[in-house]
Amino acid sequence: MAEKKGAEDRRKARVRRAIKKAANGRPRLSVFRSSKQIYAQVIDDERGVTVASASTIEKDLRGKLKTGATVEAAKEVGKLVAERAAKAGVTQVIFDRSGYLYHGRVKALADAAREGGLDF
Repeated sequence: MAEKKGAEDRRKARVRRAIKKAANGRPRLSVFRSSKQIYAQVIDDERGVTVASASTIEKDLRGKLKTGATVEAAKEVGKLVAERAAKAGVTQVIFDRSGYLYHGRVKALADAAREGGLDF
């Protein structure tokens, strides 16, 4: 188990290094998923603040969704984080998939965020 965690950490670090080089001052849309939930944050790394966030554990989404572990739940979180980022004045971000494959829930969240107005 320790080997798997170490590999995960190395993957995340490698992805973050590449993102910081390519960011050009844009905030980062970071995704975290567990087996039961999905979370997204728009983070301004230059100032060290979270600009917007959304997750399936929020009360307004919990009422709509059967579970937080579906593609539909990820789409709702993507729309919500895009809406909140737009209110904060952020339209361009760089996508940080946190080492997860760009597939399934991660891809659904990214596509919904793009539809919601985020450019990446």
